[in-house]
Amino acid sequence: MSAVVYARRDVRRARYAVAAVFAAHGAVTGSFATRVPWIQDHAGVSAGQLGLALAFPALGASVAMPLAGRITHRFGARGALRGLMALWSLSLVLPSFAPGLLTLCLALFAYGATAGMADVAMNALGVEVENRLGKSIMSGLHGMWSAGALVGSAAGTLAAHLGADARLHHVLAAAVLTVLGVTACSWVLDLRPAEDEDPPPRFALPPRSALLIGAVGFCAVFAEGASLDWSAVYLEDQLEASAGLAAACTTGFTLTMAVARIAGDRVVDRFGAVRTVRTGGVLAALGGLLIVLAAHPAVAMGGFALMGLGIAVVVPLCFAAAGRSGPNPSQAIAGVATITYTSGLVAPSAIGTLAQATSLVVSFTLVTVLSCGLAAFAGVLRPGGRDRPEISRPDAAVPGPRP
Repeated sequence: MSAVVYARRDVRRARYAVAAVFAAHGAVTGSFATRVPWIQDHAGVSAGQLGLALAFPALGASVAMPLAGRITHRFGARGALRGLMALWSLSLVLPSFAPGLLTLCLALFAYGATAGMADVAMNALGVEVENRLGKSIMSGLHGMWSAGALVGSAAGTLAAHLGADARLHHVLAAAVLTVLGVTACSWVLDLRPAEDEDPPPRFALPPRSALLIGAVGFCAVFAEGASLDWSAVYLEDQLEASAGLAAACTTGFTLTMAVARIAGDRVVDRFGAVRTVRTGGVLAALGGLLIVLAAHPAVAMGGFALMGLGIAVVVPLCFAAAGRSGPNPSQAIAGVATITYTSGLVAPSAIGTLAQATSLVVSFTLVTVLSCGLAAFAGVLRPGGRDRPEISRPDAAVPGPRP
């Protein structure tokens, strides 16, 4: 990327703009998730067919994410993010209009593809702002995504409670979120490639460093997916908790993740990414032990809370490390994102398959072992032998793109 000068106040403004983009991205996800039952009924698909269809967003994201770097090279960081956020928000309307299984799968593929490309673009810009500010912001950005998802979920829950047609709900939500997302993009950094910089390939394997970083993210996302999808079932089936208490466990896990991400940047700035992830891995492993050894629902709920606290900042730090791991941040981030999306796709089914063959206790023993991997391999998040980015002087000029 070219490097003229950005005033520090412009970089601070870009930080808040990217945070708003993250929130808008999360709100689209929350808006969709709450209307899945309506979409299932409208498309007339069975539970098994719905499970098949819900694999297509991750498939679409995995296929499309490598294209994000080339789009950014062609249109610049601001133009690419503006266009991808508009496509992502507008794709929200597609699943609710699908009349059957085939069209639902195609709609969800497009939904996932636009989600993944926008995800890579906004994370790459977040990493760039973090580097220019000289302090951690990625955890807070992902916390804003979680907050946006909660707002979108709340609005969707209200719409479902009122019996609103999901097509009308999603058209209105898509219109509002498109305006908010595109408007926020007006203040992100408008990074552009240097004149002699070749465009990245359309599809390329991620660098080795991104694979190692992605492995750490895989462990965290596996634990997250397992906890989100199976915590309520675990409490009901293993510990005979009520449905309300089981649902509260899942909600508590989600809130723990959101709060920890929003507060996580100060911890990372104080202790560094490697020590933060190592400590998080220990906390997640302790949480896993509480879960598998629990004889009472309250103990398991405490274990899930510790699990959420321990893994909350891992994925944001993986994206940040990937963005600093080589000359092509978008390609590295796309590689890490593909691995983490894959983990989120396979975790729920892997937990279910293992539980059917053995028990949920054995399944969460596997989650506990993977959590230990966070502590063991956190060192791959250290770029160039440093644990934290160099802190810039508050009055320093900040490199920026050529006008």
